[in-house]
Amino acid sequence: MTGAPRSGPIAEQLTAMGDTLFRWRSYAPLLLLPLFLLTLLDDRHPTPFAWEVACFLISLSGLVLRAYVVGTAPDGASTRGTGQPTAGSLSTLGAYSVVRHPLYLGNTLVALGCALLSGTWYLAVIVILLSFIYHERIAAREELFLRQTFDDRFLAWAREVPAMIPAFANYRPSGVPFQVRKVIVQESHGLCAIGTAFLVLDTLEDSIRLRAFTVDVRWLGLFAATLVPFLYVVATKRMARQVAGT
Repeated sequence: MTGAPRSGPIAEQLTAMGDTLFRWRSYAPLLLLPLFLLTLLDDRHPTPFAWEVACFLISLSGLVLRAYVVGTAPDGASTRGTGQPTAGSLSTLGAYSVVRHPLYLGNTLVALGCALLSGTWYLAVIVILLSFIYHERIAAREELFLRQTFDDRFLAWAREVPAMIPAFANYRPSGVPFQVRKVIVQESHGLCAIGTAFLVLDTLEDSIRLRAFTVDVRWLGLFAATLVPFLYVVATKRMARQVAGT
């Protein structure tokens, strides 16, 4: 996805662009909403529930990939910062031995599942292309930082491991025991976001195509279930702050 980092004015412009996208990456999925609404301007019936479940599983697979990456990453790696790229160490094992940007691959799968919920093939294609372009700019910024920080170690790893298309033959275990609590803390809001997205998108699709406000209680129940881990993390953090303040 990205080649050797450049130098000069062009590199400075790419760095500035990458920093901006990096800071706003949490809000990028909202761009899917207007595109999704445009696909509903037809006379088709709502998509079958079985198809919706299949789409949900695709999105969930992206979150599972993210959970594996976060849960097996060493401390200081695969964090959720949105200010500047950071890295306490260069991760080259586990998922990072197969693909250089597994978290972004997971994000793409999440977005793909949401796009397919519309029942149109072209929205999925558009979302995949936009996702690759968007993540390529962020990845370019991150890899410039990694090159500056780890130099030859980064170059050797980048030569062997593809950016976004996994090379499963390269897999080497990370050696880090899976950290369940770390995953819950970092990815609980991602699970809640998927539940929210499917509830909102399905409600929009059903309501517009049936020309009457319609909420599928099955997606409402799923949203409630995905909300539980997120509320647990919020409550735990609040209790920890209260204890620290006493």
